[in-house]
Amino acid sequence: MKYYSLILLFVLFSCGKKENILLPKANVTLVGNVVDHSPIYIFFRTNGKDTLAEVNKKNEIISTNWIFNIDKRLPLRLVIPEVMKLQEKKRNEVAHKNELAENYFSYADTIGKNMAFLPFTKVYYKLEKPKFSFVVFFSKNNEIYVDGDLGSREELKHFLISFPKDKLKIIRFRFDANMNYGDYIQNEIFIQSLKIENKEEFIY
Repeated sequence: MKYYSLILLFVLFSCGKKENILLPKANVTLVGNVVDHSPIYIFFRTNGKDTLAEVNKKNEIISTNWIFNIDKRLPLRLVIPEVMKLQEKKRNEVAHKNELAENYFSYADTIGKNMAFLPFTKVYYKLEKPKFSFVVFFSKNNEIYVDGDLGSREELKHFLISFPKDKLKIIRFRFDANMNYGDYIQNEIFIQSLKIENKEEFIY
């Protein structure tokens, strides 16, 4: 199958109808292969002027790794609540729970020309504005504000590396709820490159 048909446009045949998902893109592969997985799809839909997120989870198996294939055009305010519901379902499972099963977001590595996966099993989302003094905010225009001051990715990276660990025990990231999912994945890949052990994510 050709690269572009496999990666940039994810195709699902459901109920005799072809469904398309435009996957996010990045220039790095975090995880290149996931075995024993179940696919979950969140489609981009429109109803007049309204944008909708339609979830297809018919193939989910609770004991497997879950791969979330989500259309990059969807805003976080629609995507994350659906992701949270599925996260909770898996976390609260008792009968078929598999402690080793992970959750991944799928995306396209445009350099390696392959599908890639971003793990997010341990991420706990909060749909509220953080009530703390130090927050790293990613705006929908791809601007980064560190404690209210506009900065760059490199400045943020340098700051977090140089800041005393005993004074900054947890990093709180806030994402604009109107940011599209494609930009969010690129920001998440950057955050994971920082190797932060304790973090919280707010969508507001």
